[in-house]
Amino acid sequence: MATYRVGVIGHTGKGNYGHGIDSVWLEVENCEIVAVADAEPKGLAEAVKRLTAPKGYDDYQKMLDEAKPDIVAIGPRWLDQHRDMAVAAAERGMHIYMEKPFCRTPAEADQIVAACEKNDVKLAIAHQTRYSPKLQTIRELIEDGQIGRVLELRGRGKEDARGGGEDLWVLGSHIMNLMHHFGSEPRWCFASVLADGEPITPEDVKPGNEGISPLAGDTVNAMYGMDDGVTAYFGSHRGAGAGGSRFGLQICGSAGVIEILTGYLPPAYYLPDPMWSPGRSGKRWLPISSAGIDQPEPLGGNSLHAGNVAAVRDLLAAIEEDRYPECSALEGRTTVEMISAVFHSHRQGGPVEFPLKNRDNALADWGK
Repeated sequence: MATYRVGVIGHTGKGNYGHGIDSVWLEVENCEIVAVADAEPKGLAEAVKRLTAPKGYDDYQKMLDEAKPDIVAIGPRWLDQHRDMAVAAAERGMHIYMEKPFCRTPAEADQIVAACEKNDVKLAIAHQTRYSPKLQTIRELIEDGQIGRVLELRGRGKEDARGGGEDLWVLGSHIMNLMHHFGSEPRWCFASVLADGEPITPEDVKPGNEGISPLAGDTVNAMYGMDDGVTAYFGSHRGAGAGGSRFGLQICGSAGVIEILTGYLPPAYYLPDPMWSPGRSGKRWLPISSAGIDQPEPLGGNSLHAGNVAAVRDLLAAIEEDRYPECSALEGRTTVEMISAVFHSHRQGGPVEFPLKNRDNALADWGK
């Protein structure tokens, strides 16, 4: 494998460097950080020292032009610059590893995908769960009929102080990505968004935190029809999250249930119960490891760093093998479209079909 030159983009005070998107390269063979960019001087100086980068830039465009990295790490959690950063890298033929959520609208996602396809750029998104070896174990359990016919998917956000619209964007992106993975392509969405128990109106729309486009709602209830004939559900209620203990996805089948939370080696469980009710059936939830049902986990603990390492190694393999990364720009576009569809459906007062005809933010011009 070739040695890859890596340029890191951060923005201290506006999303920083995400969840280890900057430092993962120090742990991956065949990768060398050659430069870092940050518009905030103090943050830039700290990043240069932390990453032992030979050169720091206050302008990421200048860094891309002068340092000429092979791979660009887009770290800021804030979404407002993701499209610009990703397109700038892709237009220069530079591969990308980036923080989630992907971008603010399906239209922005279209632009990123187009730039990547035109320039043969591989883009991987840091949805750590997608790189988990437990997902392959779960797929095998489903294919072996352990839960019978898959009937529905049930996902919930973290439901902390961000519950509702912000939770849908920031944490719900993980769940939408898993729904897409297990349920195939979404075909329609029917959703409602509430604020203080009432349907949101244009008066409820405010600028979203962390660079999210206009946003509203403390409660989200969404239903999706998926390509495999499965119905998927997502919900988030502000302050109802019980410490995030429900933040994950349940895959419900005619003979049982599989539950998976989030992370590289997330808690995951199997319930061999067609009633989905261990209290009535006497069945118990059995842990799932990468080695199988009720087996010890041989790969260690659940950590963001391990997930980033797995994602970056998959990106490098995708570059070498000329294939899509496990969680690619196409996956990111579908996730953004599933999130956006919630607000389009609410505004329309009925279901919306995929692909969405309106590729912009549903709340941006509402009431104007």
